[in-house]
Amino acid sequence: MKSASGKFTLALGIILVGTLLTTQAFAACGDQAKSKPGATLSRQSWSPGSGNGTSGSLLPISDNSSDDPIVGMWHVTFTAEGNSGGPPDNTPIDNAIVVWHSDRTEIMNSGRPPQDGDFCLGVWKKVDKRKYKVNHFAWGGNDTTNAPSGIGNPQGPTRITEEITLSSDGNHYVGSFTLDATDTSGNPTAHIVGAIAGTRITMDTTVQDLL
Repeated sequence: MKSASGKFTLALGIILVGTLLTTQAFAACGDQAKSKPGATLSRQSWSPGSGNGTSGSLLPISDNSSDDPIVGMWHVTFTAEGNSGGPPDNTPIDNAIVVWHSDRTEIMNSGRPPQDGDFCLGVWKKVDKRKYKVNHFAWGGNDTTNAPSGIGNPQGPTRITEEITLSSDGNHYVGSFTLDATDTSGNPTAHIVGAIAGTRITMDTTVQDLL
């Protein structure tokens, strides 16, 4: 009996010591986070196990993973404005469908001919509560001006930058754009500035709304 009692006492002691060390370790972690300048606690989500004897785990959540109000699909028009050497004010430059992604990337399906480079890929940044900047590129195309029945000479990329402000209801935005086209060597071939306007595409949007 004494031997069994001794073993029980020893096991109990080991459990108590282990519990004490674990508690101190957690406390130390918490104190370190508080003591280090700029230290923060990361948000986490629970990922359940597979159900085959595996346990769940906590997964970190990126601060950029939540959807910003700008995220979604938009119908966007580009209109020339303020170009002293042309094109004239109110000249339509583009009529596009644009998708803003939560990972701060953006894609635009331009209404221009595919040979011109009708897809632009870009990145965006929020600069104020409802203000954003975009930097995107149409990665080349082909000149169809003198080749209406076929594909003409290769054209260089075009950079389009935007500064826009989202409406308070989150369904519209307005702003300005700058378009700089180049040849295949990067030499400027066109510079256009103007106004940009976007309307959110929803489940109720029709083709007529986009024309």
